[in-house]
Amino acid sequence: MSDLRTLVIDGEEHELDPALTVLQACEVAGKEIPRFCYHERLSIAGNCRMCLIEAVGAPKPMASCAMQVKDLRGGPDGQPPEVRTNSPLVKKAREGVMEFLLINHPLDCPICDQGGECDLQDQAMAYGADFSRFREAKRAMDEISLGPLIKTHMTRCIQCTRCVRFATEVAGVPEMGCTGRGEDAEIVSYLDAALTSEMQGNVIDLCPVGALTSRPYAFNARPWELRRTETIDVMDALGSNIRMDAKGTEVMRVMPLNHDGVNEEWISDKTRFAIDGLARQRLDQPYVRENGKLRPAGWDEALKVAADKIKATAPEKVAALAGDLVSTEAMYALKGLMDQVGAASYDCRQDGAKLPADNRSAWLFNATIEGIEDAGAILLIGTNPRTESPVLNARIRKAWLTGTEVAMVGEAADLTYDVHHLGTGPDAIASLKDSDFYKDTLSKAESPLIILGSAATARDDGTAVLGSVMALADGLGASFSMLHTAASRVGGMEVGFVPQEGGRDTDGILVGAASGAVEVVYLLGADEIDMETLGSAFVIYQGHHGDAGAHRADVILPGASYAEQSGLYVNMEGRPQMAHRAAFPPGEAKEDWAIIRALSERVGEPLSFDSLDQLRAQLFEKAPYLQSLNAITPAEWRAEAAGDMSGAAFASPVHDFYMTNAIARASETMAACSALASEKKVPLAAE
Repeated sequence: MSDLRTLVIDGEEHELDPALTVLQACEVAGKEIPRFCYHERLSIAGNCRMCLIEAVGAPKPMASCAMQVKDLRGGPDGQPPEVRTNSPLVKKAREGVMEFLLINHPLDCPICDQGGECDLQDQAMAYGADFSRFREAKRAMDEISLGPLIKTHMTRCIQCTRCVRFATEVAGVPEMGCTGRGEDAEIVSYLDAALTSEMQGNVIDLCPVGALTSRPYAFNARPWELRRTETIDVMDALGSNIRMDAKGTEVMRVMPLNHDGVNEEWISDKTRFAIDGLARQRLDQPYVRENGKLRPAGWDEALKVAADKIKATAPEKVAALAGDLVSTEAMYALKGLMDQVGAASYDCRQDGAKLPADNRSAWLFNATIEGIEDAGAILLIGTNPRTESPVLNARIRKAWLTGTEVAMVGEAADLTYDVHHLGTGPDAIASLKDSDFYKDTLSKAESPLIILGSAATARDDGTAVLGSVMALADGLGASFSMLHTAASRVGGMEVGFVPQEGGRDTDGILVGAASGAVEVVYLLGADEIDMETLGSAFVIYQGHHGDAGAHRADVILPGASYAEQSGLYVNMEGRPQMAHRAAFPPGEAKEDWAIIRALSERVGEPLSFDSLDQLRAQLFEKAPYLQSLNAITPAEWRAEAAGDMSGAAFASPVHDFYMTNAIARASETMAACSALASEKKVPLAAE
């Protein structure tokens, strides 16, 4: 208690940490302080002055966001310092600030997309006056073009600089700034160019007025028209907590939910803007291939054709692959179907990653996402976190800003922070102990962290790479963590959607299909494999988009997307989270588990569940820790055996951040972003 300091707030004494700002201290005391420029995760700017409070004895009101408790002066007779948050002086000061902010604001609330969710509206009502003394002509600002994602109305801008600070500090791409002074101050982008960050959409949430809004969402809906659903993102394996807002049958927008242990309050642009792909190129009825062409069919016919083919094929010639966006329940149901027909060849590792099914520590992000901030040094191997998981990359940058040094082995890339590039392939791992980074930093750091990209294990020498990196972590006493790109991967591993005894893995299934040894392949949302390798195999595709798998299929069973069904997803650190339905699937499309249950009835004995709740009860019996939502069950550490690695350089699995799955590829917004990113790769003459 001796480290605390007494502060009197509105006549009440409080014992507070002297390092707190006065604004934070007032909030601890339950006092609401209005603000525009202040944000908990950004540096302090102190330029909106809306948070003015009265410090007793001070000559004028002060900005509470920029003053610490320890800097306040006490009374002349030793009394503790005192502040007032609702005195007449404070009320008059806030009214004056609000009057200045509204001098040049266009007051176009009826046509502003921020209407109903605007901090300026709310605080003008709560703290502003009912009059204005300004009669001169209002200032107007030119709009700036930030690209296909962010729509600008800079006349509304109040120069809070939240967007500038986010781009510089969190995203690490300092492409925005404030020029001019006084009435000439304006926010601009560098050389009037479009933003290139994979997290730029977060400035929409940060903007306290309507200056920065969502371009794809513009003029589509009002907040009070929307049905809100809290759910989980599946565009990568981070498991970001999100809110989907739907109007009628269509998901209109995605916004982040705060979760300090996972995504804080940020999401990637793909998470936010790829949702227009949910309404395009959808599979809304079953299809059957006849005479080389797909034709529409009814559910009974499609299920009968698929079931008859499975029953007529020897079990060892039947295989299944699960895609990257599939829920854990769907994979568990398909595993039950494969086991029922005696098939042992099924795999959730669509990319062919060599992950041991019996060793959770080999495929979990063991350090936890929040634990990145505690790492004394970080070594990235075979991964580009900026494109594979942008929000996780921002967490690494956050650690780097506090002094954590980062090194990488793999393709050189701009990760938004300084990196020691040690090499491109396994030879750099073998010679790591000779590097200065190892001698001076990694071997001496407290809580070192090694992050291995899943693509580094999706090679012929993937098992040896995994073993060598785990052995390296073992020798250093470092935390070993696997960075996945597929939202379904950890859930599939947890429920054992991997080859059983005598079964084939992904590579084996594809080789077998090409040679004729595998005659039936069930693709559960699997679109990222090379369809040419399936040869003449009979392909049953269950999914929601007319992507690569549907084009190759002999039978199409239309399923629901992640936004249209409830499902369990386990993120890369092993945290089970529940996604909830925000809209209904189009046409005749059904939930994944229900399709598999119906197919099992036609193949033979129906699976032993009749509802999603019954399925989950069986799933939780198989893997009890999955029912502990939002809880991480640590893995028992066991290093895999090292082996001989090839000399081939590591390659990132993400070649185009905006085109990594069927939903994103169906999105017009993501297509525009992809085209812009391709243009940006052409170097400028000045470079």
